[in-house]
This record gives sequence, structure tokens and C-alpha cells, in this order.
Amino acid sequence: MKEKLVVIGNGMSGLRVIEDLLELENDKYDITVYGDEPYVNYNRIMLSYILSQEKTFEDTIINHQSWYDENNITLNKGDKVVSINKEDKTITSKSGKIESYDKLLIATGSNPFIPTTPGSDLNNVIAFRNKADVDTIISTIDKSKTAVVVGGGLLGLEAAYGIAMHGVKTILVHRSGSILSQQLDTTGGRLLQKNLESYGIEFKLNTTVKEISGTTEVETVTFSDGKSVESNIVVFATGIIPNKELAIDAGLESKKGILVDDFMKTSDESIFAVGECVEHNGNTYGLVAPLYEQGKVLAKKLAGKEVEGYSGSTLSTRLKISGVDLFSAGDYLGDETTEELILLDEKVGVYKKLVIYDNKIIGIVLYGDTADASWYLKLLKEHTDISDLRTKILFGKSALGDSGHGGDDVNSMSDDEEVCGCNGVCKGDIVNAIKDKDLKSLDDVKGCTKAGASCGSCIGLVEQILVNTLGDEYDNTPQGICGCTDKGHAEIKQIIDEGDFDNVYDVFKKAQWKTEDGCAKCRPAVNYYLLAKYNDDKYMNDKRSALVNDRNFANIQKDGTYSVVPRIWGGLTTPKELKDIADIAVKYEVPTIKFTGGQRLDMFGVTKEQLAPMWKDLNDCGFVSGQAYAKGLRTVKTCVGNTYCRFGTQDSMGMGVKLEKLTWGSWTPHKYKIAVSGCPRNCAEATIKDFGVIGVDSGWELHIAGNGGIKVRVTDLLCKVETEEEVYEYTKAFMQFYREDAYYLERTAHWIERVGLQYIKDDMLNEEKRKYWAARFDESQKSAQVDPWAKAIEDGFTKEFDKIVINPEDSHSFEPKGV
Repeated sequence: MKEKLVVIGNGMSGLRVIEDLLELENDKYDITVYGDEPYVNYNRIMLSYILSQEKTFEDTIINHQSWYDENNITLNKGDKVVSINKEDKTITSKSGKIESYDKLLIATGSNPFIPTTPGSDLNNVIAFRNKADVDTIISTIDKSKTAVVVGGGLLGLEAAYGIAMHGVKTILVHRSGSILSQQLDTTGGRLLQKNLESYGIEFKLNTTVKEISGTTEVETVTFSDGKSVESNIVVFATGIIPNKELAIDAGLESKKGILVDDFMKTSDESIFAVGECVEHNGNTYGLVAPLYEQGKVLAKKLAGKEVEGYSGSTLSTRLKISGVDLFSAGDYLGDETTEELILLDEKVGVYKKLVIYDNKIIGIVLYGDTADASWYLKLLKEHTDISDLRTKILFGKSALGDSGHGGDDVNSMSDDEEVCGCNGVCKGDIVNAIKDKDLKSLDDVKGCTKAGASCGSCIGLVEQILVNTLGDEYDNTPQGICGCTDKGHAEIKQIIDEGDFDNVYDVFKKAQWKTEDGCAKCRPAVNYYLLAKYNDDKYMNDKRSALVNDRNFANIQKDGTYSVVPRIWGGLTTPKELKDIADIAVKYEVPTIKFTGGQRLDMFGVTKEQLAPMWKDLNDCGFVSGQAYAKGLRTVKTCVGNTYCRFGTQDSMGMGVKLEKLTWGSWTPHKYKIAVSGCPRNCAEATIKDFGVIGVDSGWELHIAGNGGIKVRVTDLLCKVETEEEVYEYTKAFMQFYREDAYYLERTAHWIERVGLQYIKDDMLNEEKRKYWAARFDESQKSAQVDPWAKAIEDGFTKEFDKIVINPEDSHSFEPKGV
């Protein structure tokens, strides 16, 4: 007969124990789980991504209900356990259920600490610990009000970042003089603060909240420096307290947390505890990696396997904010007995600090370049003597050359080097799992080893190990493009290519979509594939499937206004055009005009109601939309070329204008940029554009698949041609091949890295194929080069921009008619 195991807590640490236990012994226990929240097991450390809306709640679910069902686990959601009876070996839940157990696991986590401050009992003074908190923040924040976040630790920074991403002015208050003071020294904190300020976060350091004022809800926040701000929400991220009340009431021994031994056993033989609620050897933990290490030990204990006791954890930290690379571990401050190795380049934002004691690393701070974090951490954990590495160690593992440590790829990693810090998974664990369990895909590895399944920052490295281990056997088949379908882009494209469809719903039906209407991820993709197949004259672009900027033909800004960019062919304009733009900008009181990197003028601060009349005025002056919002041609950047430049060899301005007039209006999978330089000095930066043209004495060089942005990719040389007509043909052919072959939202840089340069050359350098693609481009452009501004006005679409009720006296009554 099976033993009964009851788990109090449906969070990450408790369920990780169950996952590990099931892998070791799946028939030993009848398992019942009680959780306070009305959800299945989700990844709490991804809350910041939900807040910033970079991920959905669905993306954070670790185990769906089907997992509980498949493993015969009874889940009681939203039913808090209120008491434990050690003598009877039973628990009682809030709903009144009484459950007996043979073994009990307490995984109640922690509670947020909100300091007692005048006004801290007002509505909208909340913590940042669970999904309900995130829902409250999202529903409360208001662009007209300031949000205040208290606490400059990990949670506070992630909360402030998530709120700021909504375009809400955010003030972060921290009592210390440096943010993340528990994980970073002052230099790292200063660099991080500078980075986060670029997201619109204002920092108040060495400051506390003195008073929160309001009638029932937050209205004003007063700081210790005497200044006040109008606000409607205060988020406290000022620490956590182990949730031990249930254990105390049951008579279990506790201090800071529930006391446990090396095998996570409490003072009762039948009761175990794990996670943030426990105290082990005087330490409590609030990071996920130690909790999972505890869970591994406990799972083996519960399974009856031999296991070494838990001996504590070395803490390391990564910040989960997009675009911020930060890692710290160990004693990052040091003292008078330690020494420091430091590399600092503030201009490029790189800071590395190793704290050394007795020629061994005892602390690590990495900011801006964390590629070698796992290597440094391994040296720290293994107490490696670095005497021979001192002169090069700050430059990373690849700087060690051929001394037996060299190489900057996964081959240079040892099997015991940690890949996933959240789950404590080393390279050897992943390689062995791939070989022993015949894993073929990234999802296989995540499901089996948990590597990459938590914060996700190591996914790229995990994928490298997969490729390195399996070679051609690696299954990189894309998973479903969203939760609405299991089909990837390639399969959806094939279905569309082989069928005949009038709209996105026909595709959903044919491809057996799980949802009736699709979602914000799949609808734009399917709509694009239909556009690319049928062109604008045979397929009605489904505006409901377009992204907001594509629907409004302008770029929405964080304050809710729009920017308007007229097309300026090849970056060339005239005094009259400049005067026309200036007159229009004055007429509509445009607050900001900026020259763009693509050699155009961007008018910011335009309200939605102003869009249509401004477009008409621009149309009347001969301008069309610059489509700065579109997944299509954005700009053709040029240098002055041989017209004026003494180094120029070709007419780059003339070529640029012709190419822009040739290609504008075409939809592409992602934004598409062209540049033309008149000589190899390349002043138009053609080698970081999707299609780059560079003049040389003998004609033109054609470059493809470059990319600026976060990760710069320099173009590949496609070929050299002699005549302008050849440039036009290659331009059209390459753009059309990309239109039809790449996946939606795949830049040319990513496309070429997926399919390979030779794959593209095979079509582009084959005259018959090249002319085929160029002819298809010509056909598509017949219906594409329609100014979207003029068309929107003609179709009456811009009536949507009007205020709903201009004059209440003119409005119709919406009162129910008499019955």
C-alpha cells in the first residue's frame, strides 16, 4: 500500500521536490498538494516578465493540470492549509478538508516584509510576490500618476523596470547609497543604475518613505528628504520573512525559519520542510538555486535513496531585466585581507571584479559581459588556485589560449561547469541526459534536466551544447508559434502554400487551431503569410491581425502620442519640402522633431486625432508615408557619392533614390533597410543593413543580411556587378526571396544564420532563379505601392481616430428603447 504524502504549498520549491521524487520513485506515494493561490504551479521568478508584458502568464506555467493528472497528484488550488495536527498526522484546510498523511512536506515559502510606515495600510500599497500582485499593479498604474517602488534589491529593480515599461513615471526609493547593495559593490551599482535610468526610472538613494497619504487609497508619497510626489501606487520590495506560522502553531521548532537538518527534516520525524520557509545551519535563502539544491536532497530522502546531506549553498545572482547582463556571487566586497582584480570600461559598460583571497576567487561581480560567469563560479566553488591565470583571467576563458583552457565555445567547458544557475545543472548533466535519454530538442532538455526552464538566461548555452552533442541529429524544429497551435512557422507556411484561403480564419480551420480567433502572436504571422502569397490586390490585409502601429500607420510612443515620418527618398530633400514639413509641424504644434538614423524627419507628440488631417496636409505637399512603423521597407540611406565627394566612385544618391522608389510599400517579414555608399569608405554604413550597395571603380558590391541594434551583424558579400540594371535585379530578387522564404518577424540576419549563405547564393547567383524572384517582386509591387495614409483617409478608416462624442448634444441616445 502506498504511503500518503501531503504537500503544503504549490510553489516552485515544493513541486520541484515532487518532480525529482517522481523521477526516482513514481509509485511510492499517493500525493496531495494544497496551494493558497488559485493556479497551477508557475514560475514565480518570471513575474517581472509578466509585469513588463514581455511574457504572458501562460509562458510561466511550469506544470499544467495535465501533469498533475498524469502523475495522479490531487491538487487543491486556492485552499490554504490552516492547521497541522502532529499527533493525529492530519492537516486541515480553509475549506474544512481534513487530510491524513504519512509524510508531510511544508513548502509555504515566505511573506513580503512591508515596514510600518504612516499610510502603509492604504489601498494600493502592495508587495511584489505573486501573480495577484502583478495583476493589481497592471490594473492600477496610470501614466498620469507616478509609481513609487521601495527597495533597490532584485525584486524592487525588476518591479520598477516592469512598471516603467508601461510608460509610467517610476521612482525607486532605496535606503542605501547604491542599488542592489546585497549583490553588487558601488561601481557595479552605479553602472547598473545608469543603465536603468535609460528606461525612465528615477532613483532616490539614501532615502526612505516618510509617509503615504490618502483617504482610502494612495494619493501622495512623502520622502525622508522632505519632497513629495502625487502617486496612486506604492510597491514595497523590501525583503521577505519565512512563512513559518503554520509550523509554529503545530509546535515545530523554529527560529528565523522552520528548523531543518541536513535532510530537510523538521523536529518531527514525519514532517519535512523546504524552500524559503526553512532555516538550515542558521541560514535562510530567498533565491531559487539553493531551494532546488535542498529539493534534490529531500527527494532522494523521500525516495529512500542514499544521499549526502545538504550543506548550504553558494549564492549567485542574475538580474532578470532585458538588456541588462549582471552576475554576482560569493563575497563580492572582500575586506582588508583580500585583493581585487578589476576590469572597468564605463564607456562600453563593462565591469568585472574578482575578489581574491589566498590566490583563490571568493567573490565575483560581472556587469555588461557575463559570458564567463559559469567559469568564474566554477573556479570559486572549487577553490582553484589562480596564480598562473592572474594576468589574463579578467579577459575571460578564451584569453587563456592554448594552455589547456582555451576556446570560447562549449567544447572548452568542463563537464562540472555550471550552465543553469537556477537549477544547478552542469554541462555534464545535460550531455549525459541527451545521450542517455535520447533527447533531441531544446524542449526535451528543458523538460528532462530543467536547464533553461527557470529564468531562461542560459537557453543559448543549452542550445549550443545540444548542437555540439548531437550534430545533425539536433531537432531544431520550431515549436508551435504560440499556444493556439502546435505548428511551427514552416508547417504553417506549407499549409498556406498548398491551400487556398480567403482569410486567417480559413487557415486556423485548416490547420486545426486550438482557439477560434488566434492571438496577438499567430494572427499577424498568418496574415503576413497570406499577404506574401496573394499580394495586396488578391488578399484584403486584415487590420484586426495587424500590430497597433500597422493599424494606425504611425508609431505609438510611451506617452500615448504618435510619431509621424514622411518618406524622404534616399535621404534627399529640398528647401521647399523642408519648409512644407516645418509649416505642418507649426500648424499641429509638434513639440519635437528629430533627424532619424535613416536620414528622415520624425515628428513626435502627435495626437491620434491629429493623424488624419496631418497626413492629408503632407499628401497635399507631395509626401507619402515613410512607413517607419511597418514590417516592410523603412529607409534607403545614402552618402553623397561622386556627385560631391572627392572620394566617391559612384552616384550613391541617385542609386539610393531609385532603389527606394523601386521597393517602397512592400511587406516583408520584419523591418527592412537598404543603404548605398558611393565608395568602400562606406559612409552610409551599408554593411550593417539588410541589403547594402557599395560603389567600387568597376561597379557595385552587393552585401546582404546585416543588422545593427543590440547584436550587430556585418553583412555577407553576395557578389559584384557592373551595371545599375544588375543592382536593381538583385535588389528585387533578394527582397522577394526573403519575403517568401523567411519566417514572420525573422530579420534577414537571423534568416541567413538559419538557412546559410550558400542557400541564398544558390538562388541569387542562378540567373534563372534570380529572374524568377525579381519577376515575382515586380508583380507584387503593382498593388503594393499605395500610400497607406491616403488609402486610410479614402477608405474612411481614420474615422476611428475621431473622438467618440464631439458634442454631447449631437450624440444619439443609447438608453434602452421603451418596451
